[in-house]
Amino acid sequence: TSVVFLILGFCNGCCGGFGIPVAQKFGARDYVTMRRYVAVSLQLAAVMSVVIAVVTSIYCADILHMMSTPENIFTGAYYYLLVTFIGVPFTFFYNLLSSIIRALGDSKTPLYFLIFSTVLNALLNLVLVYFTGLGVVGSALGTLTAMTISVVLCVIYIGRKFPILRLRRTDWVYNPAFMREHLYVAVPMALQFSVIALGLIIIQTVCNSFGSDTIAAFTSALRIEQLATSPLVALGFALATYTAQNFGAGKIGRIRRGVVRSSLVSVLFSISVALLVRFVGEDMIGVFIKGEKPEIIDIAKGYLDISTLFYVFLGQIFIFRNTLQGMGQSVIPMVASIVELVMRSFAAVYLASRMGYEGIYFASPIAWVGAAAVVSFGYLKMVRWFRHCLSCRKKHFRSEDADLRSEAETVPAE
Repeated sequence: TSVVFLILGFCNGCCGGFGIPVAQKFGARDYVTMRRYVAVSLQLAAVMSVVIAVVTSIYCADILHMMSTPENIFTGAYYYLLVTFIGVPFTFFYNLLSSIIRALGDSKTPLYFLIFSTVLNALLNLVLVYFTGLGVVGSALGTLTAMTISVVLCVIYIGRKFPILRLRRTDWVYNPAFMREHLYVAVPMALQFSVIALGLIIIQTVCNSFGSDTIAAFTSALRIEQLATSPLVALGFALATYTAQNFGAGKIGRIRRGVVRSSLVSVLFSISVALLVRFVGEDMIGVFIKGEKPEIIDIAKGYLDISTLFYVFLGQIFIFRNTLQGMGQSVIPMVASIVELVMRSFAAVYLASRMGYEGIYFASPIAWVGAAAVVSFGYLKMVRWFRHCLSCRKKHFRSEDADLRSEAETVPAE
């Protein structure tokens, strides 16, 4: 899970970053530049996804060895990761096309495609895992097949529903300035996902030292946490697009109101999901665990009982981090990600050495509190700075208007 999040998180961050300049030009109604931005995004996605797929496939086994993966699960983990890495280009393009559709104000269609992909993935897993006996490889193949079909659907939909995105030959002309502009936004977004994933890999490595039962417990707990916190992630992505569109239109006031209301929604989501997981988490863990394994369920439940108390901080990270990125600010979110990595890694290694596997329970919560403090403070500073700039511009224009009026009054009438 942590390795997949490392690679696919990097891809998703790039795609989200590529969508922000598109959304800004859409908000500014500059459709000519917007089409050129879309072409640049597709060119970068093609190169980056192939490079990532090749490199990760080659070093797949080395990654697992570095994580001290137990031999009894090594083969299954290797083939699952290999198929997943080979399919990186399809995942990359699905997320990029979905990001472009959202940048143009349509958030429902990517949801419909995702629902279709999820249902198809589940059906393919049933067939490939249980009926063909492919096991773990069948699970990866099911996900890859579903994602590929979703990419085709996105291409067809964009071609039919968005005439303004029909690219011309001139849109494909190489433009190094546009390339740099996209990479300036996308790479920090991608790296912050990778930095977070590195923290999870360190936790996984520490976890691996406690044996297969502990690995199974934390894997199931992280799956449940991923499901439970997905509304918070989605709210953050939505706010990134919303911020980029309004930033392109110069509407800072709307951004501030959107952040306040989204923060309230995030808090309500966090509390509701935390209560749900605490009450039904044990039953959900049982879905992942075969047979009677009370010790595994106890470990997983112990982690969820601690982490759910801090979902509010995690939600605010997504709110403020994506808002900053929507405004084209990537340094502060990157600093927050580094803070999160350092605090999570230190807590996992140090507390595990003192408390055993129970020390890992506190690694992510400690990291969330630190990162939330950084991005929230950074957002407040940036909003003040933008308001100051707008105020200076208004004073400048008022001064110019006054000068023009005085000049008009002194010019003699012909």
